[in-house]
Amino acid sequence: QVQLVESGGGSVQAGASLRLSCTTSGRTFTKYAMAWFRQAPGKERETVAAIWWSAGTTYLVDSVKGRFTISRDVAKNTVYLQMNSLKPEDTAIYYCAGKAYSGPWYNTRDYDYWGQGTQVTVSS
Repeated sequence: QVQLVESGGGSVQAGASLRLSCTTSGRTFTKYAMAWFRQAPGKERETVAAIWWSAGTTYLVDSVKGRFTISRDVAKNTVYLQMNSLKPEDTAIYYCAGKAYSGPWYNTRDYDYWGQGTQVTVSS
């Protein structure tokens, strides 16, 4: 089956940076879009960033604009989330997701495959 593997999470102080990576393993799929979601304790999962694989067009939730950047390396079959100026409210489990077919690509319901998540903890 399709497997997405996240890495790069950790515990940092406010103002620090982290780069998350997500690589496809197992059965491959033709990518339409990839995205990062996050879920904090007791809260709903939310979209953080998404990228249209072919064109590189990106989406960022308002709360991370100017601090986070989503990008992809086609040759490495990898999507990244560069997180700068981290804040305590960024603390969450971050999930990578993939969408195989055309259509909306901004919401949880739009995605077909999910990674196991990687923890990001930001202290003040």
